[in-house]
Amino acid sequence: MTLHIAPLPEPEAPPAPDGGLGALTTDRGNLPLDTVDVRASITGLAASIEVVQGFRNPFDVPLEATYIFPLPDRAAVTALRMEAADRVIDGVLKERAQARQDYDAAIAAGKRAAIAEEDRPDVFTMRVGNILPGERVTVRLTLNQPLPYEQRPFGGPAAATFRFPLVVAPRYIPGTPLDDEQAGSGVAADTDAVPDASRISPPVLLPGFPNPVRLSITADIDPAGLELTGVRSSLHAVAEDSVDGRTTVRLYPGERLNRDFILLLDYAAASGGAGTSLTLTPDEDGAEGTFALTVLPSGEGTPRPRDIVLVLDRSGSMSGWKMVAARRAAARIVDTFTDADRFAVLSFDNVVERPRDLGLGLVAGTDRNRFRAVEHLASLDARGGTEMLSPLEEACGLLADAGGRDRVLVLITDGQVGNEDQILARLVPRLRGARVHTVGIDRAVNAGFLGRLADAGQGRFELVESEDRLDEAMEHIHHRIGAPLVTDLDVRPVDGLEFVQDTVAPRRIGALYPGVPLVVSGRFRGSPSGGVVVRGTASDGSSWERRVTGTETKAPAAGAIWARAHLRDLEDRYAVSGSFDLEKRIVATSLRFNVLCRFTAFVAVDSRVVAEGGDPHHVVQPVEPPDGWAVPPGGLPLTPSGAVPPRVAGAVPPAPMMAGGYGAAPQGAPGGPPPPSAYDASFSTDGFIEAERELFPPSRRSARARTGKRGLTPETAAEFAKLLEELQAVASADRDGRRAYLLYTALPTLERLARPLQDETLSWLVRALTSLKDAAWGGMSDARFDELWDETLRVLGDIVQQKPEFERGQRRSFWKRPR
Repeated sequence: MTLHIAPLPEPEAPPAPDGGLGALTTDRGNLPLDTVDVRASITGLAASIEVVQGFRNPFDVPLEATYIFPLPDRAAVTALRMEAADRVIDGVLKERAQARQDYDAAIAAGKRAAIAEEDRPDVFTMRVGNILPGERVTVRLTLNQPLPYEQRPFGGPAAATFRFPLVVAPRYIPGTPLDDEQAGSGVAADTDAVPDASRISPPVLLPGFPNPVRLSITADIDPAGLELTGVRSSLHAVAEDSVDGRTTVRLYPGERLNRDFILLLDYAAASGGAGTSLTLTPDEDGAEGTFALTVLPSGEGTPRPRDIVLVLDRSGSMSGWKMVAARRAAARIVDTFTDADRFAVLSFDNVVERPRDLGLGLVAGTDRNRFRAVEHLASLDARGGTEMLSPLEEACGLLADAGGRDRVLVLITDGQVGNEDQILARLVPRLRGARVHTVGIDRAVNAGFLGRLADAGQGRFELVESEDRLDEAMEHIHHRIGAPLVTDLDVRPVDGLEFVQDTVAPRRIGALYPGVPLVVSGRFRGSPSGGVVVRGTASDGSSWERRVTGTETKAPAAGAIWARAHLRDLEDRYAVSGSFDLEKRIVATSLRFNVLCRFTAFVAVDSRVVAEGGDPHHVVQPVEPPDGWAVPPGGLPLTPSGAVPPRVAGAVPPAPMMAGGYGAAPQGAPGGPPPPSAYDASFSTDGFIEAERELFPPSRRSARARTGKRGLTPETAAEFAKLLEELQAVASADRDGRRAYLLYTALPTLERLARPLQDETLSWLVRALTSLKDAAWGGMSDARFDELWDETLRVLGDIVQQKPEFERGQRRSFWKRPR
């Protein structure tokens, strides 16, 4: 059978004379990357993938090619191989700084070399150096990944999704540009909010450029006992063949690397019924192993009153069909609200807006209020930059105290921002039990970030890659924001099974939703026997429990898939705390299981000297404009906001980006935030937060002067990181517990650490906390204590995120280590 899906027509405009930013033209060709071949073997609900990238040198001098490319955010990269002429070199996984040194030394010595580095869960950089004139070098990456699987609502068939991203879309880069050396070769400048922006911003080809890369994708599908009823390609034209129960899907030739490749695998309803399974895969030495638990629930939850904040991205990258789909999705969500619910709708670009007449807080889900909200949504168009942090922090504030109600945050966006770590570091400590669901609308969505955010909020991520899929996706979203079947989940070993401490992934297990399987993996010690018990609280308040007995299996990829999930959890914890001890643990885990992460890199070095050495000619591979994105007039490389990247030759950079938005006045300037000394206005127990409100309204509160670095040693920075981790560990406690820990355990340490730094912001925080401690226990309202708690986490987070560049010979942030 052949599936015909009409490809989008190619633009008729001829290419610009220079062929696009970063494109170099010779009489033998123009771009180093000429082929990308993706070969996937799907067995059941897992996929093994080989990605083959072909580079050739059209120049008359040795070449170094840099390619910034995406991979599935949950895939474990387990091997690299470089092939050139008659040479085959297997890559070795090393700590990232060491791998870079080995690569640079090889290039300087005239040897061929390749290095693969991870910059985001779904963004990677490949460098291949000393490609000889006319020579072709092939680099092979090996990946393993699980497939998301879901039962459709109301007893419909089940479906698994194989998604392979093909382009890194331009991302909005907030913050103030840094003065030091750029971390990468991209077009965006590094900033204090995105210190590695130059590593995730490849140049973009102009529309109409002849297809520079031959793309091929093949997927062999073995249902492995499941009843496969159909295969659908969401965005591409494919051919399908079935032989002896196996199905092969091939991409038609001529497609461009400008959108995700998505296969939807439909299974019979019987295969998606309620059930549980536990597999135990021992290591070769038998000392430890990997377990994988799957719980697929059925039924519907009992509705409870909810507080829901809907946050909609209306920035420039959402133009066209994405804005239409986002408005429809948001309106459909609003229509599900009941009179028992309270809600708020926030739309944002550079500023945050709300529906008129609905005020600044939560309102009842009445017909009138829902009409006002839908009326506001219908009026939105795409514009401006993606200042995402401020509306999400505001949403957390609205959900701070729901009085026992379910608290839900829904974010609708394409996710195209560069400051993912900053957002997670600020948001995670403030969620305190609120669930976060993300809806990604794009054909090249930032799935890595949206998945991380949903995991942190114990929610779900839903992808909408086309208007045709919106209705189907909305069925899933409706069930996600509705009542979960089970909450407060906990997994414990029983009957002799022993977990290895702190290896369960995901770390925050979340909730059970109708038709959505709960997948938990981890490490066990000893023989592959025993089982687990899963406990939680049902939606009606009763206790819920399932016991599962394990089955020993042979699954070679199980350890790598678990390691990838565990490394994601550890890296997200590092984004919040910046702990050096955590960094060491991440490196050790990555090297032990041979799975690439942000702190390690695969490097392959040929022993043969093929060039004179020195600095070869360097070309950064430009990427396709993402399908469905608008290109600014004049053909400049597009960014999510439509602004000109500051490092494009001849371009005028936009106004400096401050925390308050484009063109925000600097601190102390007329119209800008007051200098830190203004905090001396009032520090009474009840008065200091009011002074804070007067001096810094919510939209500018984060624009306060950053904590100073003078006198901050590595040892002191590590103590600040440890203090932040300790506070985050008690964040789920009740207010009395948090108040006692903050004032009687954390404050003395904070006071000791702040004294030698002589920093105004830290001094203000210590005085405020001391004022609270000296007052009566009930001298501050709960809401105001929550604000002070959040402010403490914010200040500590700023210190940890902006660690000083230490003296020579000491460690630097991993994205700043030698390239």
